Amino acid sequence: MQGEGGSDPQLMDAAALVGHLVPAGSVFAFLAEHRREVFPAGMFEDLFPSRTGRPSLACEVAASVLLLQALHDLSDRETVQALRCDLRWKVACGLALDDEGFDPSTLTYWRRRLAKSSNPNRIFDAVRAVVAETGVLKGKTRRALDSVVLDDAVATQDTVTQLIAAIRRVRREVPGAAAVIAADCDAHDYDDPGKPVIAWDDATAREALVSALVNDAIVVVNALADKEFDDDARDKAAQALALLALIAGQDVEPAEGSDGTDGRWRIARKVATDRVISVVDPDARHIHKTVHKRQDGYKAHVAVEPDTGLFTDGRLSKGNGSDNHESVVGLDLLSSEDGSRDVLGDTAYGSADMRAELAGRGHTAIIKPFPLRSAVKGGFTLDDFTVDHHARTATCPNGVTRSITAKHRVVFGVACRDCPLRRRCTTSKDGRTLNLHQHDNLLRRARQNWREDPDLVAAYRKHRPMVERSISWLIGPKGRCRKLRYRGIAANNQWLHTRIAALNLRRLLNLGLDRIDNTWAIA
Repeated sequence: MQGEGGSDPQLMDAAALVGHLVPAGSVFAFLAEHRREVFPAGMFEDLFPSRTGRPSLACEVAASVLLLQALHDLSDRETVQALRCDLRWKVACGLALDDEGFDPSTLTYWRRRLAKSSNPNRIFDAVRAVVAETGVLKGKTRRALDSVVLDDAVATQDTVTQLIAAIRRVRREVPGAAAVIAADCDAHDYDDPGKPVIAWDDATAREALVSALVNDAIVVVNALADKEFDDDARDKAAQALALLALIAGQDVEPAEGSDGTDGRWRIARKVATDRVISVVDPDARHIHKTVHKRQDGYKAHVAVEPDTGLFTDGRLSKGNGSDNHESVVGLDLLSSEDGSRDVLGDTAYGSADMRAELAGRGHTAIIKPFPLRSAVKGGFTLDDFTVDHHARTATCPNGVTRSITAKHRVVFGVACRDCPLRRRCTTSKDGRTLNLHQHDNLLRRARQNWREDPDLVAAYRKHRPMVERSISWLIGPKGRCRKLRYRGIAANNQWLHTRIAALNLRRLLNLGLDRIDNTWAIA
């Protein structure tokens, strides 16, 4: 059942005895005075439908602890230690000086309850309601978009380790799998979670091990794929078998001279597009945010109001895939906005589809366009061709005009054969071909405006840097929050929203947040 906070001070109440030691204007002092207004008991009633049993933490205490934990980037054990020994935490949460706190697993319990609820990000929504009531964003029509890569909480696993771990998981979670593995799988002793002892510098030995492990995986999947399971075990069994099948296929290919039917396999010579990098956290991915920097983990996407630095929304996603691209997620972050906005973003948000969608919603895109590349170094780019979208024609730098096809292609073909500008235009023996986007007019206009409108560039340079500062707040000093503490998208997305809620609250206090006549306001 839901716990209830006491309204009467205790004999050893920390706030009454040492509350004056907590710095005014801090998040600790704010929660000490206003945690019940921000996190009322009714806000968490659906998490505890039963009125019987041992009471859990009072909701304002649990929410305050989770908020402070995200703000200071502490583990569950470190959080409980701070709650037990740090006077500021006791004052903020309304505890007595001699309160011993609770077991760290209680925080896991609360996060799981929130995750299974209809609104796992209600702490973020509670702080967002405070932001809305202050009116601090009223009339603020700019929104800056950005993303940052966050490192996953697990070690990246190689193919052999993943195959062994996936088979062990099937044995653990799928009824009847243990008997199949014991009878038909002999590539490895699956009681041993480590790697087999082989001559790892011997290519033949490595391929023999990979072949044996893949064949074991195929045997297990084929033996159990059509088996019926009880309702309680069905989801776990299906997920474990699907993961094993994926691992067995993503990193291997038929060995040299094999057609894939003789049981001979080797590690694939290329990386799968959507490669699972760990069976412990199947949602984590390889991420190439830049050409030179590669990470494993997730992307945190945020929308920020640049004048105040307040986060208006956020989302954590996989690090790859078209559905998780900045331009797609960025549009989702703007979906709750009323009215038109000036949307600021770097080139990752400059896709033609996003520009078209922003225009359709009445927003103004202040987004740096993609740089154009020429087919020949130092040669002509797409903007050196004159395109008439109404007449559906394109004219090359040499004055040759061709029609735009239904698939948005322009083929100059034989016109390039004797063209004096050919060396600056193309190296193709078939001549120059343009592949235009269906929203090519929007892209051309964006590039032209960026070149010719100094006010547009000035607005970008003036207002977008604030989102970089907000990102630095998000990842913390020296990037200490860049390393995630949880596994999976759901758990880390919940952390992200709690983190930006805590940062928003701290920012509001810096702006002068106060409670005036039972209303939140910026003093």
